[in-house]
Amino acid sequence: MRWLFLICIFGYLFGSQGFAADKRDYLLGPGDVVRITVYDHPDLTTDARIAEAGNIQYPLLGDVNVRGRTAAEAAEQIGKLLDSGGFVKQPQVSIMVSQYRSQQISLLGYVSRPGKYPIEQASTLIDLIALAGGVSPTAGDTAVLMRSDDPSHTRREIDLAKLFEKGDAAQNPEVSNGDVIYVPREPRFYIYGEIQRAGAYRIERGMTVMQALSVAGGLTLRGTDRRLKINRRDGAGELQSVSVKLDDMVRPDDVIYVTESLF
Repeated sequence: MRWLFLICIFGYLFGSQGFAADKRDYLLGPGDVVRITVYDHPDLTTDARIAEAGNIQYPLLGDVNVRGRTAAEAAEQIGKLLDSGGFVKQPQVSIMVSQYRSQQISLLGYVSRPGKYPIEQASTLIDLIALAGGVSPTAGDTAVLMRSDDPSHTRREIDLAKLFEKGDAAQNPEVSNGDVIYVPREPRFYIYGEIQRAGAYRIERGMTVMQALSVAGGLTLRGTDRRLKINRRDGAGELQSVSVKLDDMVRPDDVIYVTESLF
């Protein structure tokens, strides 16, 4: 299953647009650096960093507020000001963003390159995971999205398996400035006792105790599956020892103990 995750991510990065949401233009904000040019007027070419208040300093015009505008809208705005001020008649103004700084998201957890990433255009969760090099081999099947503009700090769980395997676009929300995406580690169970390969293993969806025994190589010659015990924490966090059957589901952090046969 792991290889499917990585192939889907990099397939999207290098051309597949199957999960893409509708893209809106990038909105300028404080910290962004823009290059402004006016056709046939090289003296009006300038690089400007957008101040905290959203203003840039532009020759002849002084302070111009471009916060919340697209590059095209800001270029049109400056063109109208140059024209109405009598500086340039019907100017052809263009603006390119040379540094994206105003909008960033944090991508944490089990991805190849966790960190802060600038949003250069309207982006979805897949865009950002791809930008971070994809999920790591030990990542889980979910991601957690925490919205910066949500006063209740609601955590939304994203089902990555549905997203990559079934193309469920509902699991690919658009991200915005200040959002935090966290990809947790894969869920694991632990097994010891009369088992061929004791240790920690990934829990696949719907994994039963019988499947867990199989993943660990099966019982030893002295082992029995008749008195299987699992050490499991209850809702209060207390550790409980419970008897289980082979068709019971394995839960994250379960510790399975395989006992020795009495006969």
